[in-house]
Amino acid sequence: MHFGFQKLSVSLALLAAGVAHAGRACDDFYARLPNVQRALCEQAQLQDSSARSVQGRPIYTRDVRPEGARLRVLVIGGMHGDELSSSSVALHWIQLAQEAPERTHWRFIPALNPDGLFSRPSHRVNANGVDLNRNFPTPNWERDAPFYWEKRTRKDPRRWPGKTPLSEPESKFLHEEMQRFQPNLIVSIHAPYGVLDFDGPIQPPSRLGRLYLDQVGIFPGSLGNYGGVHKGMPVVTIELPSALLTPRNVEIQRMWQDLRQWMGDTLAADGTDAPLRP
Repeated sequence: MHFGFQKLSVSLALLAAGVAHAGRACDDFYARLPNVQRALCEQAQLQDSSARSVQGRPIYTRDVRPEGARLRVLVIGGMHGDELSSSSVALHWIQLAQEAPERTHWRFIPALNPDGLFSRPSHRVNANGVDLNRNFPTPNWERDAPFYWEKRTRKDPRRWPGKTPLSEPESKFLHEEMQRFQPNLIVSIHAPYGVLDFDGPIQPPSRLGRLYLDQVGIFPGSLGNYGGVHKGMPVVTIELPSALLTPRNVEIQRMWQDLRQWMGDTLAADGTDAPLRP
């Protein structure tokens, strides 16, 4: 009995610590992100993943998993720290996922790059100066990623791919999440180009809300290249029109509805709605 009480006490302590962490996260997100009220963040019930950024900040996640879920969808915001609107939209979508249960297991990572997000000013790269969206292990990364950075970007420090693929704790965490979660779909939210991009083996969505499909190309080390092209995990890349302002709430909802409609039409038709493994 005493051992059981100890286990219960430890569990309650861990739960309390998680709630405290989430409360601090909401303090930070409310102060930093556009169109995010504290209540919205608190309702998201963010969980500390135990992963840490370069500077030791927690990377938060949130699972919304209704009973009987058959699709797994991974939603990522804030891969680039200066794209504040992407994290805001991810938090709004957590609320929408909670309000409308469906047969989809959603896993949200609203701020993959907290060091970039909370720096003053915010910046695209992580605390090591690495563009996380060029740090994934695409084929021939060692040759192609440095060449692209040096020749095509003229050594733009905002797009440095790092010394090796998955050199950063943030990209390594996302890579491990992809392996653990095995998503049927990845949605990566960015800004500010105002288009919809797609990589993968299935029919892409033609539009989400006011964003229309405009496939911008394949880049060495990008998530779209690694997940969609190399691993066959469809990647929808959303480029919001502004990095500092979100779309209106009605547009955020419309994008969500269009995404769900496309998923229902395409993923189910493609046979990718396999039952979740226990």
